[in-house]
Amino acid sequence: MPSKSKAKGSSWERDVAKHLTELYNESFTRVPNSGAYIGGKNAGRKEFLHEGQIRSFKGDIIPGQSFNKLNIECKFYADFPFHQLFQNHIKILDKWIEQIVESADKDDFNILIMKFNRLGKFIAVQAHHRDHLLLSRHFNYGSSTQDHWIIMDYDQFWDTNADYVKQYCSA
Repeated sequence: MPSKSKAKGSSWERDVAKHLTELYNESFTRVPNSGAYIGGKNAGRKEFLHEGQIRSFKGDIIPGQSFNKLNIECKFYADFPFHQLFQNHIKILDKWIEQIVESADKDDFNILIMKFNRLGKFIAVQAHHRDHLLLSRHFNYGSSTQDHWIIMDYDQFWDTNADYVKQYCSA
């Protein structure tokens, strides 16, 4: 029997996969038993997997068929220290960003999707996409180890940037 926090995270991953399936009319699904199959200490596994297998085990969501460069990590936590965004150093956020970058390939579009109890849903993407994204009401975050990221509202991100994500990831 999985812990409450594991069940909560798995449910959030399924919700994200369902939303993206409906948004793009392609099949997105949660990675079974998700959790760093090819990230971190397991990066060596990439040597023995073909491209399709690698794509399927990156992050928490298996992307749709045409999303060759999409890497998604999902987090659902009770709370988040938003006030520390002004200090530009949040240990847990740095850890999550490092986790998604570890499993990524060079040209991947990396998306960290976060949900917090009674606070909302948010997305973090690498800032080098800034010139192509429509941004409003966002934070710039300088990770201590992984360059700069943009954090914004989940729904607003998809409402204004779904076309760019599709275009970039299928190129």
